[in-house]
Amino acid sequence: MTSTAAPSRRPHHKSLGRRIADNWQPYVLLLIPVIITIVYKYGPMYGIQIAFRNYNPGLGITASPWVGWKWFERFFRAPTFDRMLWNTVKLSFYGLIFSFPVPIIMSLALNQLRFRKLKRTVQTVIYAPHFISTMVICGMLRIFLSPSGGLINLIANTKIDFLTEAGAFRTIYVASGIWQEAGWGTIIYLATLSSVDASLYEAAKVDGASVFQRILHIDIPCLLPMIILQLIMSVSGLMSVGFEKAYLLQTDLNRATSDIIAIYVYEQGIVSAKYELGTAVGLFNTAINIVLLVIVNRIAKKYGDVNFV
Repeated sequence: MTSTAAPSRRPHHKSLGRRIADNWQPYVLLLIPVIITIVYKYGPMYGIQIAFRNYNPGLGITASPWVGWKWFERFFRAPTFDRMLWNTVKLSFYGLIFSFPVPIIMSLALNQLRFRKLKRTVQTVIYAPHFISTMVICGMLRIFLSPSGGLINLIANTKIDFLTEAGAFRTIYVASGIWQEAGWGTIIYLATLSSVDASLYEAAKVDGASVFQRILHIDIPCLLPMIILQLIMSVSGLMSVGFEKAYLLQTDLNRATSDIIAIYVYEQGIVSAKYELGTAVGLFNTAINIVLLVIVNRIAKKYGDVNFV
């Protein structure tokens, strides 16, 4: 007795055009953010060539003379280049080292609170500074640090003008950044922790796990992908130190530590109308950030088994 197997049919693969025609509604919805991204993100990249031209607004971008690397060389040969570069790197690095762990620690602590009223109160207090403008924050800092009647000087019983101390600028900048942004970062991590299955905590309690053990073996592994994502985003903007706060807190006496690349771009590109130089410096910052983004993502992929880019 012989049996004949039915001929196997190859799966029919629809063409891309056919798949789009069958599912056109999602593609139409996708088209809107794609167009917005192209217009507002990729469209302005056309102006990057200003960094390589002797830009004349009357002639336009393409008709302006091509000068190659002239503006980059001028930036690298600036008398304060080394100081600006190191101040920018140090401010970003210190901000990353000291402020990055704070939202993680705060979210882990708040997640353990069982008194809802206390939890809501603490959340409101730490979130609020994020919604205060940078200019107001700097005004508050000037009042707190004032040598005559400032809160810090009253507590320490001193009369020190901290904003004129070059050595104090980085501490003020980083500490105020933690105060302003730690609450917002905590929201992200708390939202991630809210997705943890409650049965894991119950099982851990039955097994006799302490609070620290539950945090170590349940909460932190749950947060790890988000921590790596936030780390990648933070490192990718390492050279993009906030201009507003540094500029508003800068004085003639603290320029040794407050003079950063972003302020140089403002002074040269906006105040002095050297658009080519400002564009060149911005392009330099972007290139460094892209390199850092790729490096950190490779490290995260290799050691953390996480890849976002």
